[in-house]
Amino acid sequence: MVETHSGKLDRAVSDVVRSLGKAEFPMNLARFLRQCMPFDNFIILAYSGERNPVVLYREFRDPVVYQSMDSEYLTTNYVLDPFYKAHIRGVKSGLHRLFDVAPDRFKQTSYYELYYEKTTLIDEVAAFARTETGLTITACMGTDRSSGRTFTKKHLAVLNRHTLSISSLMELHWNEYNMPTAEADVTNVPLVNRLRDTLTRTRDIRLSPRQAEVAIYILQGHSSKSISLNLEVSAATIKVFRKQLYAKCRISSQAELFAMILPMLSSVEQPS
Repeated sequence: MVETHSGKLDRAVSDVVRSLGKAEFPMNLARFLRQCMPFDNFIILAYSGERNPVVLYREFRDPVVYQSMDSEYLTTNYVLDPFYKAHIRGVKSGLHRLFDVAPDRFKQTSYYELYYEKTTLIDEVAAFARTETGLTITACMGTDRSSGRTFTKKHLAVLNRHTLSISSLMELHWNEYNMPTAEADVTNVPLVNRLRDTLTRTRDIRLSPRQAEVAIYILQGHSSKSISLNLEVSAATIKVFRKQLYAKCRISSQAELFAMILPMLSSVEQPS
């Protein structure tokens, strides 16, 4: 007797539940999610505060997708990722599509052009779960050049019907998970403060807190209008901060800002 899709989905759910607390849970979760929506790649990441994220599980059809994950994303580029920013904002558990949470000029950033496009990713949807210990766990499903497609409304609708179950299962499985200190950049000092300190020590560039905030927002892909909404100041004021920032850094473009600041983000230190 041929098993129906409904039967396969039910079996996949059963396997996920039975594997709670076991090593095979991520693999079974991926199999269940694939029954809801086809994807080319899948990765589960743990975020804790402003620490470097940790990969809990990954699978893919084309290895180029995660080729620079360990050397670039986990060390530096994660701070410009819209999903990381969603974690910092305290986004609620549930499903979130990357381009729905991304800044208005995300596709015009150097991060997008120099890193994201090279992964060949086309579309991403992540299930977010927040543990009692303050971690954000993301199970991210993506499409890439393997299929060359985006997620359809139909597939997203199916996945959305299981949002609560997916997030709850992830919370239960990783509720007592502790980030490995050897892999995490542990600090209690905000990135803006650490960036200011690093620029002062290494380049004798002294940014104000607002100028440093604006620098990070620019790199993340926010327009002046978007930054003004986030910081609750006028767009004209943001333009002044931006002009001051470029003058202090002796640059004239976002690309130059990216080239200067991004390499520092993997080594910004906690002020003594």
